Amino acid sequence: MQSFEYRTPNTTADALAAVAQEDARFIAGGQTLLQSMKLGLIAPSALVDLAGVAELKGICRDGDAIVIGAATSHAEVAASAELRQAIPALAALADQIGDRQVRHRGTLGGSLANNDPAACYPAAVLGLGATVHTHKRRIAADDFFQGIYTTALDEGELITAVSFPIPARAGWQKFRQPASRFALVGVFVSQGPAGVRVAVTGAGSGGVFRATALEQKLAASWSAAALAGASVPADDLVTDLHGSAAYRAALIPELAARAVG
Repeated sequence: MQSFEYRTPNTTADALAAVAQEDARFIAGGQTLLQSMKLGLIAPSALVDLAGVAELKGICRDGDAIVIGAATSHAEVAASAELRQAIPALAALADQIGDRQVRHRGTLGGSLANNDPAACYPAAVLGLGATVHTHKRRIAADDFFQGIYTTALDEGELITAVSFPIPARAGWQKFRQPASRFALVGVFVSQGPAGVRVAVTGAGSGGVFRATALEQKLAASWSAAALAGASVPADDLVTDLHGSAAYRAALIPELAARAVG
């Protein structure tokens, strides 16, 4: 691995100042960033560690939403009693990410900023109609995800928190790839302030997406039976060594029905 400076700010302001140097990168859990560096895909001049920035951590209720700090680990999200009561599907999603080591190192903000096409959190953010907060603005979920490993974030823009509207109902189902535990297909469904939403991860050639045809069926009747015979086009889905586009297309409505219960 190449040489780099290592900085440990204690506040958001200090972190932003530290990353202003050319080619510096934020690091939270480092689950993706460090692997990319080891493979020589990126070579930042400095890493700005967010682990010591307490204001980026924590989970609280704000009116009809749950707000989660960007540096909150997957394990902390999964264990939150408040979240388990308000949005149990989101806590369950966090509890299924990777293995124990990954859940204790990986963070919500890091997952979203990386926007891996098979990551779990993007499905929850899009499926709940959440809002991504940064140090300078708020970005609606529908505007945040812009393709594989691509988001609406500007260079040096820092995710500080995500606010999740509390839905009347929500569910999550993941068909995991057994080696990586990423989603071969993952489906998050919700019925809440933004209506019915169905978000799919792991299947789209452009990353996470909304299955609008399934949303329409569930809006008419929130039941697994409403999805009987439903189909999703395979045209824009992924084919790889783990499964074909047609296989993924067949999984999506099945997982959505299971998520509805």
